[in-house]
Amino acid sequence: MQSPNPEYHALVMRKFANNRFSHFIGFEMDLVEPGRVEGHLDLKSEHLQQSGYAHGGLLLTLCDIVAGFAAFTMVQDEELVVTAEIKVSCLRPGVGERLIAKGLVLKPGRNIHFCESEVWALQDGKEVMVAKSSSSMALVRGRN
Repeated sequence: MQSPNPEYHALVMRKFANNRFSHFIGFEMDLVEPGRVEGHLDLKSEHLQQSGYAHGGLLLTLCDIVAGFAAFTMVQDEELVVTAEIKVSCLRPGVGERLIAKGLVLKPGRNIHFCESEVWALQDGKEVMVAKSSSSMALVRGRN
């Protein structure tokens, strides 16, 4: 996939630097390519729900973050991306040392980018998919 913006990487990193919530939860960006991003979060006790699993809200948040930033790789500097719709399926409990999130633009559009994302738990060196999502990311023009 090719980005319409030759400066997509700088745009994503600038937007990510200003995404306070991502930093608050401890998410770190590892890979930025046209239509694709990956990152990780080291699991801490504050990320867990009452049974010791990664909270479902955290899994949804990670899916949203990587889908949104994958969509940002496919826009111009003056455009914004916001979540219009997201559906997350939690496949199994999120347990382990780290969560790895992967976002992908399936189809970039003029007004909506269709994306998917996955969250994988790393436990004892093995990755297991714990959540999968599909989302629609709306492009907003003229409000940088």
